[in-house]
Amino acid sequence: MPAAQPRPQASDGLKGTGPSSFLEMWRQLGSIGRHPGSGGYRRFAWTGADADCRDWFREQAEARGLVLELDRNGNQWAWLGDPSAGDAVVTGSHLDSVPDGGAFDGPLGVVSSFAALDELRGRGARFTKPLAVVNFGDEEGARFGLACVGSRLAAGHLTVEQAHRLTDAGGITLPQAMEAAGYDPDTIGPDPERLARIGAFVELHVEQGRALDLTGDPVGVAGAIWPHGRWRFDFRGEANHAGTTRLADRRDPMLSYAETVLAARREAQLAGAVATFGKISVEPNGVNAIPSLVRGWLDSRAADQAALDTVVHGIEKAAREYADAHGVHLDVVRESFTPVVEFEHALRDEIVRLLGKEDSADLRVPVLGTGAGHDAGILSASVPTAMLFVRNPTGVSHSPAEHAAEDDCVAGVTALADVLEGLACK
Repeated sequence: MPAAQPRPQASDGLKGTGPSSFLEMWRQLGSIGRHPGSGGYRRFAWTGADADCRDWFREQAEARGLVLELDRNGNQWAWLGDPSAGDAVVTGSHLDSVPDGGAFDGPLGVVSSFAALDELRGRGARFTKPLAVVNFGDEEGARFGLACVGSRLAAGHLTVEQAHRLTDAGGITLPQAMEAAGYDPDTIGPDPERLARIGAFVELHVEQGRALDLTGDPVGVAGAIWPHGRWRFDFRGEANHAGTTRLADRRDPMLSYAETVLAARREAQLAGAVATFGKISVEPNGVNAIPSLVRGWLDSRAADQAALDTVVHGIEKAAREYADAHGVHLDVVRESFTPVVEFEHALRDEIVRLLGKEDSADLRVPVLGTGAGHDAGILSASVPTAMLFVRNPTGVSHSPAEHAAEDDCVAGVTALADVLEGLACK
């Protein structure tokens, strides 16, 4: 039996706030791309589930009288006011998922953005700047192996040539997938004119960790995103018969890979970082065959660049020693990397001021770092960006068990509305 659909329960704090309440939106979105066996979500870029999510976003924009734009990279923008006026305040997140991911990672930010707009309209807020809600495409990178494709393309962090080389497990390229979904892949590329419209981007996200649970706060503000990257380790040995080849005669890449996985755990522990081999591909992948190739993907993150370099160099050094010992050839390729992101201090401090009062300990807003990457981090080099986090009581993420409580979701919507009002209604 699949797990029950994770969703907040009804709360008076969000009733009657606009064309569709938070809970109504959550219910509508909740069934899209949900796998009946795992209870998790499979909303991968440029698939049917992705198209359904995009339709949902369009319907929410139209229900609120917002002007919908689709940019050259497939990102969706819903505008209130004239985008060309500049100094716009933008909020939003993404709707795609990791394989069998949870309901909150990404969608909470998009749903909360529309709900915050409803809340502000209910307050009678007068906007003095354009406001937009955005859905960035392919943030998780589940299909093409690179995170934040939509925002990377827009910010010029991913070249057109690099984007055209991205392929999924079936050999379909990103342009082919976009074209099959009805989009023109010839338009993809940097979008500096659009980003120049933005005066501030604020992304709300469920926390992927337990920092807020440990402090007892429903909402926090991001201080920085740890540097992080993905590396591919290709161990090449010799295919042979599993039943007739002596152990001493084998060149088995699986042994080198297995030892490298353990080395990653040791190196990460020593440096106070994290390192994970979470994806593997084996050839020829037969039960009775010694592999000829074991390809594993490393994800590693640390609080600073020096620690991350120490971890990755230590893992690669150990992997090469293991490969040499087993007669295996090793290639290591860095597939993506994002340096440390310090969110703009002036915007961060303004948000903390808007959400808290110096004379009230009950309204303090913690500032915390995170090891998870986000579109806000990608945009930070081009646009003033900030993030709000909503408490996750278990810290579990990228799993169907991901969760945020009803009251904390309400607090997140209220906090985002307060921030948008302070930034866009001056």
